[in-house]
Amino acid sequence: MKTKKILAGAVTLFAAVTLAACANGSDKDIVTMKGNTISVSEFYERVKTNQQAQQTLLSMVIGDVFEQQYGKEVSAKDVDETYDKMAEQYGESFTAALTSAGLTQETYKKQIRANKLVEFAVKEKAEKELDDEAYKKAYDAYTPEVTAQIIKLDDEAKANEVLGQAQAEGADFAQLAKDNSTDTATKENGGTIKFDSTSTTVPNEVKTAVFALNNNQVGASVVKNVNLSNYKTSFYVVKLNSKTEKAADWKEYKDILKDSIVKSKQSDAAYVKNVIAEAFKTANVKVKDQAFQGILSQYITTGDAASSEASSTEASSSSETKESSSEKDK
Repeated sequence: MKTKKILAGAVTLFAAVTLAACANGSDKDIVTMKGNTISVSEFYERVKTNQQAQQTLLSMVIGDVFEQQYGKEVSAKDVDETYDKMAEQYGESFTAALTSAGLTQETYKKQIRANKLVEFAVKEKAEKELDDEAYKKAYDAYTPEVTAQIIKLDDEAKANEVLGQAQAEGADFAQLAKDNSTDTATKENGGTIKFDSTSTTVPNEVKTAVFALNNNQVGASVVKNVNLSNYKTSFYVVKLNSKTEKAADWKEYKDILKDSIVKSKQSDAAYVKNVIAEAFKTANVKVKDQAFQGILSQYITTGDAASSEASSTEASSSSETKESSSEKDK
């Protein structure tokens, strides 16, 4: 389901509102009934250990920290463009997808903005680390542009049938693509497509299969791909038309390689986590409520964690002392 794209990093809106209210020092009644009430603070105590509440606070911390450090680097226009693109992809089901993920237009845009701020921070760090060694390593793994033809199908048996037809002597691959392919972007053009190893419009399995072929050769078997955004399996029949000879000097591909290296870092979970950790350290983030002590454990060092825990313990002890004094006064 497409909803999984939106669900990434999403939280329940109710939990977010609750935490925000507590942060503002509000202790209003949420529900009243005969003989009892449920206040914001009571609800907070009950839900704060919930996984979604934990994720909500972490998302708020990341958003606030990166807004302070990189806020000028992402415009409202950037956010709106991404939002509109996603809305267009979902069509009439977009509102339902947001609701299912516990999001509104406003909270989803905040999520998009936070993601873009982190992406910028990762890009900035990755570009500062670029050197000849990194470029040469990327060059060694780089395959220049090829011209190929693909036939995308949803059924494996049908794909094998089309493969047999494509491998037959004198086969018209372009016509087979027009008659059978489910890829609307390429089928009318006979399945023709151009890409290199850095392209993101073609599944990695398809790129690997095509790069291994000789000019005008059809793949020996059907290529299988699982789309991780919707878990849908597709099957490809592929043909290589022509390859571009690779230049001997990596500097001829410098801009392409730079973009590839940065994108690789942006999709590297460990690298992104390190960037977030550095931002947290710069912002001197400390967790004051023991219930949320674990949300920063993947980002802060042992020393920072101990300091944060000590702060939390001190705050707790201070609170207990005040309560004890209050009881004595009574």
